[in-house]
Amino acid sequence: MSLKEKIIQYFEGKVVRKDLTALVKGNNPVPVYVLEYLLGQYCAIDDEDLIKLGIEKVRNVIRDNYVHRSDSEIVKAKIRNSGSYKIIDKINVSLNDKQANVYEANFANLGLRNVPISDKMVLDNPKLLSGGGVWCILDVGFSHEEDIAMRWIIIGLKPIQVANVDLSEYLELRKEFTSDEWIDLLMHSIGLNPEYFSKRDKFIQLSRLIPHVENNYNFIELGPKGTGKSHIFSELSPHGVLVSGGDVSKANLFVRNTGKNPMGLVGYWDVVALDEFEQEKGSKRTDGDLVKIMQNYMANQNFNRGKETYQATASMAFVGNTKHNVPYMLKNSHLFESIPEGYIKGAFLDRIHMYIPGWEVRILKSAVFSKEYGFIVDYLAELLRELRKSDFSPILDSKISLDGSLTSRDRVAIRKSFSGMVKLIYPHQEISEAEIIELLDFCIEGRKRVKDQLYIIDETFKSEPVDFKYRVLSSGEEFSPETLEKQNYFAAVEARTESELTEDETQKTVQTISDLKPHQFILKDNQTGISYKKLFGAYLKGATHLSLQDPYIRMPYQFKNLLEFCMMLGNNKDPEMEINLEVITWNTEDFMADTISFFEELQANVLDLGINLVYKFENNHDRFIDANNGWKITLGRGLDIFEKTEGRFNVADMDQARRKCKACEITYLQK
Repeated sequence: MSLKEKIIQYFEGKVVRKDLTALVKGNNPVPVYVLEYLLGQYCAIDDEDLIKLGIEKVRNVIRDNYVHRSDSEIVKAKIRNSGSYKIIDKINVSLNDKQANVYEANFANLGLRNVPISDKMVLDNPKLLSGGGVWCILDVGFSHEEDIAMRWIIIGLKPIQVANVDLSEYLELRKEFTSDEWIDLLMHSIGLNPEYFSKRDKFIQLSRLIPHVENNYNFIELGPKGTGKSHIFSELSPHGVLVSGGDVSKANLFVRNTGKNPMGLVGYWDVVALDEFEQEKGSKRTDGDLVKIMQNYMANQNFNRGKETYQATASMAFVGNTKHNVPYMLKNSHLFESIPEGYIKGAFLDRIHMYIPGWEVRILKSAVFSKEYGFIVDYLAELLRELRKSDFSPILDSKISLDGSLTSRDRVAIRKSFSGMVKLIYPHQEISEAEIIELLDFCIEGRKRVKDQLYIIDETFKSEPVDFKYRVLSSGEEFSPETLEKQNYFAAVEARTESELTEDETQKTVQTISDLKPHQFILKDNQTGISYKKLFGAYLKGATHLSLQDPYIRMPYQFKNLLEFCMMLGNNKDPEMEINLEVITWNTEDFMADTISFFEELQANVLDLGINLVYKFENNHDRFIDANNGWKITLGRGLDIFEKTEGRFNVADMDQARRKCKACEITYLQK
C-alpha cells in the first residue's frame, strides 16, 4: 500500500491535498489554517470530481464572505441592506471599562471599531482578548433603530479551528506507519514534498514545530532569507502568533499596567514568535527591562506585575536573517551576530534550548511544495496542543546517560528538545534505541550550537566548560555529537591548506599504506568538505587492480560520479602507471542498452587517465571497492554520496568538497 493510500485509509476526513490551498488562496492574505479549515469541510476526499466541486465552494466562500480591505464599504452595505451577513475576518477584543463597561471588537479588514460583543462570546473565546487577533466566521448585523449609539451587532461568532480531536485514535493510528512514512506525512502536512529533503533536512523542518508541542520551549532559527522560517509560526496554527521583533514591548508581550486584563501575548498563545529578530541600522534601542523580563520568563515560566506573579506556558521562538555566511561568522564573530545587540548577553542566550541552522535550509521554490495528502493543519495543531500536556523525556533515562559536566540548563534543553521530537515523530512512544540516538544527536547539536557561541560571547562560560557527550547504557559506548558547521568549516580549512602545499610537501603528507588503520567513517546529511580523494585516495594508493561493485550506476549523474572517481584514481597515481578498474553493476532489461552505451563512452574517455575500465552486470546488493593493495572499502551508498546540486551555475558542480552529502557509512577493512 502506498503512503497516499495509507493516509487516506486511516485519516479520511482529517487530511487534505496540499496543492489545493494554493489553488484557492490566490492573492488573499489568509492563513493556511483558515483555508485548510474550509477545504476540510468540502475537499477531505480523494474523488477528483467532488474535489473540483469543493474547491469551487471554498472559492465562493472566500469570494462572498472573506473581507478584503478594499471592499470593506461594499461588505458594510451588504450587511446594512440585508440586516445581517456572514463574513470571515480577524478581530481583536478589548474591554471598554471607562464609559460603556462592555467588551468591544475591532475588525482587521472590515474596518469597524468598538463594536460591542457579548460577555459570553468573550468568556467562551478568551483568546479574543490577547491582542494578536483571531480569525473567525462571524454573523454581523445592522440595526436601523433611531437614537442608537452603535448600529453594528455581532450576532454570532465561531473561531476558525477544529472543535475537538481524539488523541488516543491518533496515537493508535500512528502504529500503522513506519517512522519514515510518518516523517513524510508530517512533511506533507506542513506543505513540503519530502522527496526533496534529506532526513536531516526533514528534522530541521519538523523541529520548527517543537514550540507548538512543548510548553515553555525557547527556540531560535537564523539563516538566509526565503527559507520559510516564519511560515510555520504565522500560517500553520491558530494557537501561535507572529509579531515583529522590532515592535515587541513589555506591555504587549507580558504585562499591561492598565485595564482589567493585564496578560500580554504569552498569557493567551501557545507560541509567541518574534519575526525579523535582527539588528537593523537605525532601529530603536532594545529595551533592557524587556530583555530582563523575557530572560526571567524563559528560565522560570513566570513574570511579575507589581506584587503579582503570573505563570504562563507560551513557548518563545526567534526567527531572523543572517548577514554573513557561516565560515565568516565562525572565524570573525559568532552565530548570534545578527540579532539585536541588546539580546547578545550570555544570561539571555543560555536560556535558548535549540538553535536551528537556518543556513542549511534550501530556499523554497515551487518544486519543493507538496501536492500530496497531509493533515489539515488545524487538526494537527490541536493534536500538538494536546501533546503539550505530556513529557516524553523520561524515555531517555533507561537508555542514555548524559555526561556529568553538562549544566542543568544544558540538560533541560536537550531533554525538552528530545521530548518534542519524540512527540512529533513517535507520539505512540514506540521507539528503538537507534532511533533514540538519532534524535538525541540532533537535539544535542541544537544545544551545543548555543553553548559554543556562549564561550565566545561571555568569557565566564569558559571557566566551566562542558562536554556534550553521552553513554549508551546497553553497550557502554560513548558518543560526542559535533555541530555540522564546525565539521564543514574545519574540513574546508584542511582542504584549502592541502591545496596550498607544494608538490614536495604533498609527497611528505601522503600517508603510506602501513600508516593507515581499519576504521569506520560516518557521513552526515548536509556535510561538506568531502571528496573522493579525501575518502579513498590514501587507501587506494599503489593499487593496480580495483573492483568497484555498485548496483546503482544507471542514471547520468551516477555515471558522472563514476567519471569523477576515475579522475581521482588518475590523479592519485604516477603518470606512467596504469590501473585496471572492474565495475560490477546492474540495471533492468528495459534500460540495459542505455547503460551499455554509457559505459562504452566512459571507457574511451578514461583511457587517457591510464584507467583500463571493464564492466559486467551482476544483480548484487553489496557496495564496495576491493583493491589489490590490501584494502577493501565497503560503501553504504556506493559512489552516490552527494546531494543533487541546484541551479545551472552551481560551484558545487565543479568542486566535490562544496557539495552536500547524504548520510551513509564507509568502512575501511584491511585484508
